[in-house]
Amino acid sequence: MKKLLLLIACLCVSRAALAWGQKGHDVTAYIAECHIMPQAAANMDKVLNGHSLVYYANWLDNASHTPEYAYTKTWHYLNIDEGKTLETMPRNPKGDVLTAVESIVEKLKNGGLEPEEERIQLIMLVHLVGDMHCPMHVGRLSDLGGNKRPVSVFGKESNLHSAWDSAVLEAAHRWSYTEWQTQLDHHSLREVAAIQAGTPEEWLLETHAICEEIYDKTPEGTKISYDYVAEAAPVIEQQLLRGGYRLARLLNEIYR
Repeated sequence: MKKLLLLIACLCVSRAALAWGQKGHDVTAYIAECHIMPQAAANMDKVLNGHSLVYYANWLDNASHTPEYAYTKTWHYLNIDEGKTLETMPRNPKGDVLTAVESIVEKLKNGGLEPEEERIQLIMLVHLVGDMHCPMHVGRLSDLGGNKRPVSVFGKESNLHSAWDSAVLEAAHRWSYTEWQTQLDHHSLREVAAIQAGTPEEWLLETHAICEEIYDKTPEGTKISYDYVAEAAPVIEQQLLRGGYRLARLLNEIYR
């Protein structure tokens, strides 16, 4: 537990463009929290020693830069090049977000983990389901998921990956994570269930389709401004909701 708290506190750790920015992961985790069933919430409370999902939502981004958890660096994404499919694109032998999510869910469902290991696996899952719904995390290997596609964001040099991780999200709405949930999370139980349906693989393929649309609409040198943000905002809102609802479904199934 002490190691986890030290990692969370270590804000000076170098962070590459690994995921939704902190706000996006906080939003996903909080939406999930709002849809956890009472029994599952009670069981997870024991695992997390009373901390919330939001408390740990960004832990893996920092942890991946430490020697102990360096093996998770490739777990935040899954690259699919142009003209390739999930089936035809060679998978990273060091792991990817889909393999990690499926493996963690299986481990947690099977049970029998030591308390600290269960906590680590749960914290990882919270983060990785968010990554699975961040469009550029299913980007192309040829440009490192958009990291090598230069764009400008309101006049500042950036890249496509970084723009979608944080800049476009923050430009769309400068809300706290609780305000994001309040503004977006108003679907009926039937609508929520429909969004939660499917498998992690199907969710990833859905994200990949969005990613390909983003590539088409954002050639190198694109000047991202208010018109771009206005078109991107509904996509971001949709993906944060999907990630939160689907994370809640997995956790309810694991800890029911």
